[in-house]
Amino acid sequence: MLVSDFGFELPDGLIARYPAAERDASRLMVLQRQGELLSESTFDRIGDWLRPGDLLVVNDTRVIPARLFGTKATGGRVEIFLMEQGQGEQQWRCLLRSSKSCKPGQTIFLPDGVTAQVVERIGEQDWLISFSGCDDFDVWLERVGQMPIPPYLGRESEALDRERYQTVYAGNPGAVAAPTAGLHFTPALLAQLQQQGIVVAQVTLHVGLGTFQPVRVVRVQEHRIHRERYLVPEETVAAINATKQAGGRVVAVGTTAARTLEYAADQTGLVRAGAGQADIFIYPGYRFKVVDALLTNFHLPESTLLMLVAAFAGREFVLDAYAEAVRRQFRFYSYGDAMLIV
Repeated sequence: MLVSDFGFELPDGLIARYPAAERDASRLMVLQRQGELLSESTFDRIGDWLRPGDLLVVNDTRVIPARLFGTKATGGRVEIFLMEQGQGEQQWRCLLRSSKSCKPGQTIFLPDGVTAQVVERIGEQDWLISFSGCDDFDVWLERVGQMPIPPYLGRESEALDRERYQTVYAGNPGAVAAPTAGLHFTPALLAQLQQQGIVVAQVTLHVGLGTFQPVRVVRVQEHRIHRERYLVPEETVAAINATKQAGGRVVAVGTTAARTLEYAADQTGLVRAGAGQADIFIYPGYRFKVVDALLTNFHLPESTLLMLVAAFAGREFVLDAYAEAVRRQFRFYSYGDAMLIV
């Protein structure tokens, strides 16, 4: 299976560089799994295709303002991109970008008197950084950091991104990219769905920078997925078991929720509560054990996210649906429209 098998042409004008005026005003394409295009609607009507007893599983990770800008002693500008917290609260694995490469022992000066010490290189692009000079790192980061919006938006982050590149139920800080399928929900819409008898449960998957990284191999099977921290609570496992026993459907809100559930399940489909690091790579040929329906956005060509959707609904069917979405001028990527596969 070739990575090029998941390519498609997308006009630049269909990339959604800003969110819709209202979260649930996005368009919604509804597909029958490996079957047919059922409908085109708006996201606020998603309840029309859900049934009482269905379970929505959302990813409640919260995106941190992971981009920082500082200077070296020489005055050179440095961009720090936080990727993963280290052993202590103020120690992080980071990407560094500057005109001249940074070196171990170097100090980077940041706003409010905070400094970052370059400890060591731990990968091709990764560095271990130790911060000092603030009592509460998280509070300081929220104040001075910038939201890590995707590079394909072709713009710097703005004030609106602090709210809109975050789900309304985001609760556990740690992601450097948003679980974008959930961006369409509003508190009112979630309350309406629950009044319909639809249950909502949470998992946490701290989405990493790897979600933006291109697949650099020729054959799909040769790609290695990045590891991401996850948590599946006991209450969510209980909700999944109750839903399955009652004949309801487990609806994964986004590829991150889908990967978390499938990683945490054994071969019989029994989901285990707990925390760890997930590195499951789902592509066509994979047999889903837990997820019965999938809500997702429209993804980049040749991306692991598109491969997961193709695994769920069939590669040719999904690519045909994408071609139809282009024809109907749906908006693509993180701030774009949504697809529900039932």
